[in-house]
Amino acid sequence: MTIPPGPGLPSGLVIPGTELVERFSRSPGPGGQSVNTTDSRVELAWDPATSATAADALTEVQRARLLARAAGPITVVAHEHRSQHRNRTAARERLAARVRELLAPPPPPRRATRPTRGSTERRLDAKRRRGQTKQLRGRVDD
Repeated sequence: MTIPPGPGLPSGLVIPGTELVERFSRSPGPGGQSVNTTDSRVELAWDPATSATAADALTEVQRARLLARAAGPITVVAHEHRSQHRNRTAARERLAARVRELLAPPPPPRRATRPTRGSTERRLDAKRRRGQTKQLRGRVDD
């Protein structure tokens, strides 16, 4: 299985088929002909902790990020197609997207900003006007 380059994975990644665990079962959903006879649902799992490919192809930072974000094996399920072959392809695409997502670097930290002087003055002016409006609704002194 080939994972194309993306954020956090500049050179891509190739996972051999021997490290992938596929399980097949009956797909849920409405009936019809051949219902409960074909095992078209695919569950695909890859464990980066025991993977020799992840140890060789990934840097230490990438490997640590992947292991920290994925607690255990990465598992995806595909059962939207009627054929097992199309579900296997969909599951492999989902696994590739999930690995790219887990390897993506975290977003930059938020930089704290201060409100501008004009926006602060406008906010306080609006509060004053609102207070005056409410004060005019009060009781009348004789």
